[in-house]
Amino acid sequence: MVGMRNSRKIHKMSHAGKKPDTCTQCGKGFTHASHLDKHMRIHTGEKPFTCAECGKSFRQLIHLNLHKRIHTGERPYACTQCDKSFAHPSNLNTHRTTHTGDKPFTCTQCGKSFIRSSNLNQHMMIHTGEKPFTCAQCGKSFTRSLNLNQHMRIHTGEKPFTCAQCGKSFRLLSSLNRHLIIHTGEKPFPCAQCFKSFAHLTNLNKHMKIHTGEKPIVCTQCGKSFRLLSQLNLHMRSHTGEKPFACTQCDKRFSRLSHLDQHVRIHTGEKPFTCAQCGTSFRQLSQINVHMRIHTGEKPFMCTQCGKGFADPSSVNKHMTTHTGEKTHKCDQCGRSFSRSSVLKIHLRTHTKEKPYSCSVCGKSFTALSGFWHHQKMHTGVREYYCFECKKTFITAENLKQHQRIHTGERPYKCSHCDKRFTRSGHLKAHESIHSGEKPYACSHCKKTFSRKEYLKAHQRIH
Repeated sequence: MVGMRNSRKIHKMSHAGKKPDTCTQCGKGFTHASHLDKHMRIHTGEKPFTCAECGKSFRQLIHLNLHKRIHTGERPYACTQCDKSFAHPSNLNTHRTTHTGDKPFTCTQCGKSFIRSSNLNQHMMIHTGEKPFTCAQCGKSFTRSLNLNQHMRIHTGEKPFTCAQCGKSFRLLSSLNRHLIIHTGEKPFPCAQCFKSFAHLTNLNKHMKIHTGEKPIVCTQCGKSFRLLSQLNLHMRSHTGEKPFACTQCDKRFSRLSHLDQHVRIHTGEKPFTCAQCGTSFRQLSQINVHMRIHTGEKPFMCTQCGKGFADPSSVNKHMTTHTGEKTHKCDQCGRSFSRSSVLKIHLRTHTKEKPYSCSVCGKSFTALSGFWHHQKMHTGVREYYCFECKKTFITAENLKQHQRIHTGERPYKCSHCDKRFTRSGHLKAHESIHSGEKPYACSHCKKTFSRKEYLKAHQRIH
């Protein structure tokens, strides 16, 4: 009888809005002390109910009982519309909305609607900025305890979800599920606008914003708009300077985890992306995508000045300097100017004699990483660049490009003094020294200077 009176008392509180039991950690109120006890486990991390099958632990007994259905395969709640079954009635109720399209929970701030009240509550934190779950390692805060638990795996290195096909492990189950589609090749979500297909509905929804031009997420610092909240979060690091991902090998830091993963491959030597045409391997997916254009001949990036096509945007930017003649980066040692800071950096090594890239096979050293890579191919014998005109193969893309000018007759490098044209920028530079009288190559033995490097090398044989 006493129990019934207590139940009525607690029930009346739900109508009156009374919540006498308050959490000391976050201030959330509860109508009953037992509800507060369950809630406190979120803060303490206590999970007293353990599955005997797989060892997974839970905060509440009801969660364990629901979890057990994964092992038993029991799905007692069936949809009358499509006969699909579910382990939990809430999952069935959520599923029914796919038939009805019903989204009864609406945000009062922006009008966005949701299937579940829990989804609305999580969404409201975007407007309030509330992030009650904080990482003890790095201080980053999250709107949900689930997100904090997933984030902690970055610090612990835990990757509990393993692909049965290839053995690759993942921090998140969703990442494993996305990865599995690589093996099946399944893309069940087509775009009605351009018929491009996607493996995930979320990817299709993101893609649709390309067609609509919708960019609803705005940066409060600079006003820049984004299609996705994740894009804004990454962008915000350009304002804060935050680089939370540190390399354990060299202490270099990155604003994105994907950039750290790519960087680590420099230390490990891992090149997971292999070309099916010629067997060349790459560290990044973007590199193999650009490389494939060698085989297909695709050149989607066009110069607006002369209409010349290029396989990647960086090559267009480099090419544009041949039209503008702009050379803003000047060497403080010899006064020579360059169109790019990266080229100046390499040039400065001619003064310092620094050659940081050494071949492990023959010990030869190089001032530029590109020269080192090209040299390595002499040992491997790989000639991946193919001329479609005469079937000749080349070690580097630059050698192929220069060779193709024999077929096209193209001479893109024009002397600003006398209208003479050249197939290579190096030949133009050597020629222009006739007009300028410049002799940048000095002999270290007798201080005699030369207009070309090959002249200096020939001279040095005297010594």
